[in-house]
Amino acid sequence: MSTTETAIASAEAHSAHNYHPLPVVVASAEGAWMTDVEGRRYLDLLAGYSALNFGHGNRRLIDAAKAQLDRVTLTSRAFFHDRFADFCTELAALCGMETVLPMNTGAEAVETAVKTARKWGYRVKGVPDGMAKIIVASDNFHGRTTTIVSFSTDPEARADFGPYTPGFEIVPYGDLTALREAMTENTVAVLIEPIQGEAGVLVPPAGYLPGVRELTRERNVLFIADEIQSGLGRTGKTFALDHEGVVPDMYVLGKALGGGVVPVSAVVSSADVLGVFRPGEHGSTFGGNPLACAVALEVIAMLRTGEYQARAAELGDHLHRELGLLTGGGAVEAVRGRGLWAGVDIAPALGTGREISERLMEQGVLVKDTHGSTIRIAPPLVISKEDLDWGLDRLRAVLKG
Repeated sequence: MSTTETAIASAEAHSAHNYHPLPVVVASAEGAWMTDVEGRRYLDLLAGYSALNFGHGNRRLIDAAKAQLDRVTLTSRAFFHDRFADFCTELAALCGMETVLPMNTGAEAVETAVKTARKWGYRVKGVPDGMAKIIVASDNFHGRTTTIVSFSTDPEARADFGPYTPGFEIVPYGDLTALREAMTENTVAVLIEPIQGEAGVLVPPAGYLPGVRELTRERNVLFIADEIQSGLGRTGKTFALDHEGVVPDMYVLGKALGGGVVPVSAVVSSADVLGVFRPGEHGSTFGGNPLACAVALEVIAMLRTGEYQARAAELGDHLHRELGLLTGGGAVEAVRGRGLWAGVDIAPALGTGREISERLMEQGVLVKDTHGSTIRIAPPLVISKEDLDWGLDRLRAVLKG
């Protein structure tokens, strides 16, 4: 067997099969490129589902991590450390909010948002104990914990993991009328992705997000924006909600916040909302650790310049213009997205999204499929126009057969 085949066979023999990776074994990476164990290079057009917005091995982020490694990496939240206050202050400022509750993974941050909303509902809104309801959108993806899959509509994520956590109402994504009708006096929050990534990079109708903001404000309901994939520069703005001038009550952040170096996530909101917590009611040993804070502080500093948002906007316009030219010829049925983020629906006659991803891999381009016929394109924001065009050329070749 080849080195690749040996590595894959060993991994499949000794790890749970909860993922179905493409058959490539990455050994090193830099910028928008990855190299496998046999020396083959691949253009990364997935960027770790937006965790690698700033590219592989970004020098600023690696240097920040290395400097912190020599000082202190973990104290637990039993003590303060000298990076914590700066991290919370700077992230709150980036979000235009007051208070930060740091965690590690995106799913942990969503769980934290759910707990926050419920506690706020009981302590502040006055909802009777045990009656809080959170409204979510169909086709959502917020993670895979037991509570989160309880309000998923994806059979793969949900099946065989019951009994499910109650307290959630599911309405169609993009439907303000359904959202209005679902609200009751016990509704404490609306939790949505401004752009649904896992569902195929679905952008809601114009006016939907401002409508959500207006409704939630009228009904004294928290608007929670899951910007784990869509936030921190991906769409050409710091947050996807910025495109419509909307500010939620709470941001849920992750992925790119750790720069592809360490897992970092956070819930960011007002002091009144996150102030419902008291010591001992929620926490994480690793949440807000010194290493995570050091890397995230550098991420925040990079975003403050606006350079990466502008780059995603400019290259994103080019990406969508080129992808749009592929529709109408029978190979691509639809293209959606914003900034350097696109969902491309492949005509079933050409193959499944998985099959197209495998053919692209053979051409030196890495993407990933979702929901059968869709491939997602989300390169690192540092990708050059020349490399992006090289990847698009390979996509055109694959679609031509």
